[in-house]
Order: sequence, then structure tokens, then C-alpha cells
Amino acid sequence: VQLQASGGGLVQAGGSLRLSCVASGRTFSQYSVAWFRQAPGKEREFVGANFRGAYPTIPDSVKGRFTISRDNAENTVYLQMNSLRPEDTAVYYCAASYTVIRSNVASQTAYAYWGQGTQVTVSS
Repeated sequence: VQLQASGGGLVQAGGSLRLSCVASGRTFSQYSVAWFRQAPGKEREFVGANFRGAYPTIPDSVKGRFTISRDNAENTVYLQMNSLRPEDTAVYYCAASYTVIRSNVASQTAYAYWGQGTQVTVSS
């Protein structure tokens, strides 16, 4: 599976962005896909996952502002980010796994396939 993340950019605080993660492969619908982000000098952070196409998971840190959705026909998973804050500034990565278990979707080590990252910058 190859992943291509896009949709990042510069946005003012309070604005919105929708990130896309497009995957290659005919069995993509069977994969779980997650989004992580990494700000300069900080560890990579989990911001959402779609487990096997049916169970979206959003951590409390972004719940209510971020949502994750999926279009298997387009081999694409989306991360909709609303009410963006300067602290959301980071490089956002999508990742995919065929073997991750539901209780472990937030773990980076569970994902074998990673996209290249897309920069999100939120200005105050």
C-alpha cells in the first residue's frame, strides 16, 4: 500500500482544512487508516483513525473539532479539521495497517505504511 497525503496549508485560527489520504491497492477497504501529527520538537501524536472502515476513533485532544471519514470507492480517508488553533500546527501523516487491532489504533508502531506528510500551519 502506498499512501499520499495532501490538503495541508496555511489557515487562520478558527478556520478549517480537510486533509486527504489516497491509497493505492485494491484491498484498501480492509485496512485501518490513522492520522498522526508532529510539531517541531514534539513527539508524533495520534489525531484519529478509521478502523477497518467502520469505527472512527478521535482522541479527546481534538474531539469535537476533528472528524475522520472514508470513501472506499476513491481509496481515500479524510481528516476534517475545524476550529483550528495555532497549536494544531504540525506535519500531518496518514498511516495504514491491515493487522492493527482496535484497541491499538493510536499506536504508531501498529502501522506499516506511511504517507509523506502534509504541513498544516495555523496562524493566530
